[in-house]
Amino acid sequence: QVQLVESGGGLVQAGGSLRLSCAAVGSIFSINAMGWYRQAPGKQRELVAFITSGGIINCADSVKGRFTISRDNAKNTVNLTMISLKPEDTAVYYCNVLSDNWKKNYWGQGTQVTVSS
Repeated sequence: QVQLVESGGGLVQAGGSLRLSCAAVGSIFSINAMGWYRQAPGKQRELVAFITSGGIINCADSVKGRFTISRDNAKNTVNLTMISLKPEDTAVYYCNVLSDNWKKNYWGQGTQVTVSS
């Protein structure tokens, strides 16, 4: 049983910052990548950023320069540091983990991020 435990969402004013954390707990082996997606009301879920076990990072253009993803391989955790937040960043943010040679795909329960103008 694998569980992704997310924390760090909340309400912040535009220009503010938040840090999201996700820990993968349970019987999980060979994590290939960890990352974050988000889904705003009425929109499709979209990639925010991910980082592979080898340290390769991919970020959405809309967050480049403002969001930073980092990972602790030993603890199976991934963090998303968000600065200069904008109202359009408001969404439910989901942690995602790919493992076992990219065969297994796990999702967190989601954490709400609300940015007020």
